[in-house]
Amino acid sequence: VLRCLGIPTRVITNFNSAHDSNVNLSIDKYIDTSGKTLHLTEDSVWNFHVWNESWFTRRDLGSFYDGWQVLDATPQERSKGIYRCGPASTRAIKEGDVNLDYDSSFVFAAVNADYVTWIHYSNKRKKRIYSDTRKIGKFISTKAVGTNSRVDVTANYKYPEVKQIPFKIPYSQYKNSLMDDRKILVTTV
Repeated sequence: VLRCLGIPTRVITNFNSAHDSNVNLSIDKYIDTSGKTLHLTEDSVWNFHVWNESWFTRRDLGSFYDGWQVLDATPQERSKGIYRCGPASTRAIKEGDVNLDYDSSFVFAAVNADYVTWIHYSNKRKKRIYSDTRKIGKFISTKAVGTNSRVDVTANYKYPEVKQIPFKIPYSQYKNSLMDDRKILVTTV
């Protein structure tokens, strides 16, 4: 419908799409001390999820947020009491501006939530045992104009993941990891 009105619109696919039902920007998995999964949250990770983007000027948010806006015709959560999602600025999502209206926090979590595993003890105490910051929001894609090729638009939604370095390592190992990064950079340029 938006294309019929002359508004540029495209379909977006997000792989490893988070469904953050409690809007805490993480996907929480709880296990007991024996490793059995506990169903204490409705958070989930979907293989993929699809939504639309349309190009808008955002007078309500300011020109910084002009550009591609996320519109989800199949929202799974209520937004201000109604099943809807968007228009959420992709710029706001990338910058982490999750306090804006129109579901920017929900879309931010869909592409950038941390996947956190907790041990839940019988005395209602919990302890974080694992956190994966790279699992969510992979290969965010749209179709190329005029061909059936995939265009990766992940950079419109999030900054590249930073290489993690173990906390306690010798300086020489740290220095070597920097050299590896330089080799990768030179190779890719």
